[in-house]
Amino acid sequence: MTDQPEASPKASRMSPLSPHLVIDGAAEAIDFYVKAFGAEEMARLPGPDGRLMHGCVRIAGQTVMLVDENRQYGMLSPSALGGSPVTLHLDVPDVDAAFARAVAAGATVTMPVADQFWGDRYGVLKDPFGHSWSLATTVREVSLEEAKAAMATMTGGCAA
Repeated sequence: MTDQPEASPKASRMSPLSPHLVIDGAAEAIDFYVKAFGAEEMARLPGPDGRLMHGCVRIAGQTVMLVDENRQYGMLSPSALGGSPVTLHLDVPDVDAAFARAVAAGATVTMPVADQFWGDRYGVLKDPFGHSWSLATTVREVSLEEAKAAMATMTGGCAA
């Protein structure tokens, strides 16, 4: 027996665990994710005021839900909060090409793509709506022991 919840019948249409982003400009974010990450738009459900009550895209086969900010209900976007503590991570076949595509679509580089000690070519960017995205391509396999040793070297022996 497992402590994991069972997937609902929606699982054939959606990922069992999906980020649900609150965005100031959710409809524009859908358009950005299509351009930047090759997202497939799945749904847009605007409310009477035109703001999205529900939006949904599929990125790299995974569902990302979106909703417009609604302060009345405590749904605050990164712009209202002064940033987001969450980073969405996307493994891609060619990180340099994917990164360039996202930047061309309007993302801002927060960490340029570079080879990392854990074996990925990796970079971080911020989308125009305040959400942080890390993109990576594995370029070499690194064991946990090798990663710990490399981190200890980088931090002067202070790695866990």
